[in-house]
Amino acid sequence: MAFLEMSGLRKRFGSVEILKGIDITLDKGGFLVLVGPSGCGKSTLLNTIAGLETITAGEIRVDGQAINDLHPSKRDIAMVFQSYALYPNMTVAENIAFALEMRGVPKAERRLAVENVAKMLQIGHLLDRKPSQLSGGQRQRVAMGRALVRNPRIFLFDEPLSNLDAKLRVDMRTEIKRLHQTTGATIVYVTHDQIEAMTLATKIAVLKDGEVQQVGTPAEIYNRPANLFVADFMGNPAMNLLEASVVSEGGRTLLSLTRQGDDDIRLPVPASAAASGLDGRKVILGIRPEAITDRDGADRHAGTLEVVESVVEVVEPAGSDTFVVTHIAGKEVTARMRADTDAKAGSRLPFAFNLDKAVLFDPGTGRRI
Repeated sequence: MAFLEMSGLRKRFGSVEILKGIDITLDKGGFLVLVGPSGCGKSTLLNTIAGLETITAGEIRVDGQAINDLHPSKRDIAMVFQSYALYPNMTVAENIAFALEMRGVPKAERRLAVENVAKMLQIGHLLDRKPSQLSGGQRQRVAMGRALVRNPRIFLFDEPLSNLDAKLRVDMRTEIKRLHQTTGATIVYVTHDQIEAMTLATKIAVLKDGEVQQVGTPAEIYNRPANLFVADFMGNPAMNLLEASVVSEGGRTLLSLTRQGDDDIRLPVPASAAASGLDGRKVILGIRPEAITDRDGADRHAGTLEVVESVVEVVEPAGSDTFVVTHIAGKEVTARMRADTDAKAGSRLPFAFNLDKAVLFDPGTGRRI
């Protein structure tokens, strides 16, 4: 049995339905990331788990117990907010210990719990400071410590890193990952940042307009997106999505991609899509930038590797990689090549397509074939 279960969850504000039948489960010790664009309902969903929002229909269960009608204080759930929500007149130690004090935990026990959490989060030297004397990253650690010290059944994180600068976000992401591995806590985490989702989660739920588009492991979401929205939203740079036609030539089923002022491209149908029944159909070919490389940088173990010559439009050095942009099937195509690749704007370059990593989508429904 799953530890956290959301079944048929719906939430309306007046006539506007924000959550439209959410079904997600999470095992004990799992790290679920709710990801999606602004306004997709992920924070509302988190608030229903916490009890800060009532649900219109459906059920939420924790360890087999329905918690729909439980007051937030009775759910044994701790929440870390985007704004930290620290008490400005209290020291770090007092902020962390406050929930224990409200529960009547003896002072000596509180002190020991605070010291243990502070050691885990490496903030022992900050215990006597006030929040105004802390950096953003330190405040976030204190907010996490205040949740940790309670040892709740579930931790909820509502975009906790969005107020931090880029480098600190990466550092804190590592800390949260380490925290999960050390404590084995059950965590539900909201973000709009798909890199955070990919690096932190054991399970990802992608939401759009109040509906779950796909639930799966980071590898499943990234490599086998359920539809065009997930394919385009997850990944940076985004997956290349190219219009193609399925044709038969010489007894082979191929994808035909048009190019303005150049020969059409013929590629084998990816093994991920059944070739039968596709002949004559329009499809969308999805392929990640890292599956399009320079010839020498291609995966030599790839089962289906096709080389296509195309004119380079833009070259973007990115340190360890070089992103090279060309134009195929009326769309910009981004390839991820080696840092020392010899690519120049205006030159004609061989692009190696690893079709083992490609997927096809139905342009009508948007779903993966």
